[in-house]
Amino acid sequence: MSAKIDFSVEELGKRGVKSPIKLSKVHGDFIANYVTDNEFVLYNVDVVLGDQPPIDRTQVFEAAGPREMIYFSPQHVHAGIVTCGGLCPGLNDVIRAIVRCLWFRYGVRRISGIRYGYKGLIPEYGFNTKELDPEVVDDIHKIGGTILGSARGGGKQVTEIVDSMERLNLNMLFAIGGDGTQRGALDIAEEVGRRNLKIAVIGIPKTVDNDFSFIQRSFGFDTAVNKAVEVVTAAHMEAHSQINGIGLVKLMGRESGFIAAHTALASHEVNFVLIPEVPFDIKGPNGLLHHLEERLQRRSHAVIVVAEGAMQDKLVKEVKTDESGNLKMVDVGRYLRDQIQEHFDRKKIEINLKYIDPSYMIRSAPAVPVDSIYCERLGNAAVHAAMAGKTKTIIGLINNEFVHIPMKAAVSQRNHVDPEGNLWRDTLDATNQPILMENKNPQGPTVSEGTDPLELSR
Repeated sequence: MSAKIDFSVEELGKRGVKSPIKLSKVHGDFIANYVTDNEFVLYNVDVVLGDQPPIDRTQVFEAAGPREMIYFSPQHVHAGIVTCGGLCPGLNDVIRAIVRCLWFRYGVRRISGIRYGYKGLIPEYGFNTKELDPEVVDDIHKIGGTILGSARGGGKQVTEIVDSMERLNLNMLFAIGGDGTQRGALDIAEEVGRRNLKIAVIGIPKTVDNDFSFIQRSFGFDTAVNKAVEVVTAAHMEAHSQINGIGLVKLMGRESGFIAAHTALASHEVNFVLIPEVPFDIKGPNGLLHHLEERLQRRSHAVIVVAEGAMQDKLVKEVKTDESGNLKMVDVGRYLRDQIQEHFDRKKIEINLKYIDPSYMIRSAPAVPVDSIYCERLGNAAVHAAMAGKTKTIIGLINNEFVHIPMKAAVSQRNHVDPEGNLWRDTLDATNQPILMENKNPQGPTVSEGTDPLELSR
């Protein structure tokens, strides 16, 4: 995939302003160093022994960080920050980091929060901007949500948005949001270019599903897993305390099952994980209901985790989208709940089924420390990129290094759990569920042949 994409980053022009951040250009003096445009991070770290071809810009990402020479004069900068789409843990942490870095590191004094997503830049909605400074943002990381408000849609009204940016005399826009937000940011940046405006557009990837291409981890993901584990623990306790208790938990994951898989690995209490990437049948000799019945006969309780995007190819009859362009999905959690209850009622087998959908509780939670750290560093890197005149760029983490990723590359496709990769293999080990639950694919061996020692403790 990376061999076909040029990861070069666009810039607004030549950098001719000395950065107010006093760093070093030498090693060994105990002073943090500037980052140069000749520092790169290799994308694919897998190698084959033998001669290697020369490395080019389709294989490396530009390292993020403060440059010695910057594009914008700080006293003339007016920065805008916008949060779009659904809520996600860490939004306020990113806002805080951007404001404080602009204010304390670069001396920028004009920072505007755009209210309610891109709609805040469209005059017909009538939303005023919110002035931001360190006093406003100092404690916002302690609460969930976003102090700017968020909304879906509006990103396609590019002409009106850029008109508003011109009226506000913005020099840079920080777009915090998911795939749809970053597609909108790219369209905005393209219109900015067509008008020959000098406005840097920088994206900070927000998708709790962790499904951005190339990016190792999106902020909010670790918090989501942390909170999801708490829910699974409750579901397991309910199931374990009832006659044939079943805990069914629906988690986020429209196209990717990362949250579901990581939650199963972290909790050690999940028996079935259902994700969009791995097909399964409900009924039949190798379907979910058959294996669930066997599980109850064996252990008298079970916990199922399903990602919201599972089974949508079978459930969605009419394609409709929301304001962000996302497919409107059928509630797979309720569907499974009804199918399970109907199956055991028909067989006159007593079950006690508890269905939990914690999605909005998770999305609105404050970030856990590991996410707060990540958000702080993402925000700082975004400011350094904007001040250097980088544009059409997303800040991301690759091989544990912060890098600049062209927006076009980042939104080119979604990241998915590889059904043949080690994450899913380890998830199967954790659950001991069948490798495949499809009737057209006869039951093969489970992950572990014979008695699973973990099964005795579940």
